[in-house]
Amino acid sequence: MATVSDAANKENNESTLADRKVTVIFVLGGPGSGKGTQCANIVQHYGYTHLSAGDLLRAERDSGSENGTMIDNMIKEGKIVPSEVTIKLLERAILETNNDKFLIDGFPRNEENRAAFESVTGIEPRFVLFFDCSEEEMERRLLSRNQGRTDDNIETIKKRFKFGGLMLQSLLKKFLMRLRLVLSHLVKRLLPSCSTIHPRICDLKYRWSNI
Repeated sequence: MATVSDAANKENNESTLADRKVTVIFVLGGPGSGKGTQCANIVQHYGYTHLSAGDLLRAERDSGSENGTMIDNMIKEGKIVPSEVTIKLLERAILETNNDKFLIDGFPRNEENRAAFESVTGIEPRFVLFFDCSEEEMERRLLSRNQGRTDDNIETIKKRFKFGGLMLQSLLKKFLMRLRLVLSHLVKRLLPSCSTIHPRICDLKYRWSNI
């Protein structure tokens, strides 16, 4: 598997995102809030490509790259991996995919992430889909999902809530001021029903199909 370093060494021979016209939707929410589940629904119904920042980071960690140990330590501590590492992985994944519509799940996690992504890629999200879920429910889901992830333990979960909560709320306020934030409550399935979406998106099916 190629690593971030491999991608950097080839950058002069590869196309860049400046050559592509892509649509990006950020999918945010706490760990266990249902981002991956609902992204799978959107992919199935509307043909988006789902890019999980967490999955990309874990794959990079397991590839034996020079960033592997750092990524592993940051994940275990519930902290945020440096923006340049995650952005490079997202760029590479987009460039390796023929699709032009992407759901980026779990990134950005703070304002610095957002600013760096837009600066490096030249891409602003079409909008941001935020899944609001209580810490109690997220904790229950994380401890019961049994995916073998090293960060699905109570100690790391608490750290993820601590480090991520305030930064995520600050980031969401920025997106709300830019009129790009859509709220979703996880009481019902997101798709194909539109009933759980914030009223500013009055016809979600139409919009998903035409953005």
